[in-house]
Amino acid sequence: MNKRHQQKLIILTITLLLCFNMPLLLLFDSASSVGGIPVIYVYLFSLCVVSILISLLVIKRYYE
Repeated sequence: MNKRHQQKLIILTITLLLCFNMPLLLLFDSASSVGGIPVIYVYLFSLCVVSILISLLVIKRYYE
């Protein structure tokens, strides 16, 4: 794997660790909802989907 691709995946990992940190999660822990779904679930699900898509793009460019 190219060094640049490894660095991108490490940055993604560090960013995810910061986003899953408890103080940041507590910002989204409220009684409000988006489309009937609690905000924290929307935050966690969207964070997982975005991280999967970014890692997919990085890995796909590596194999080209």
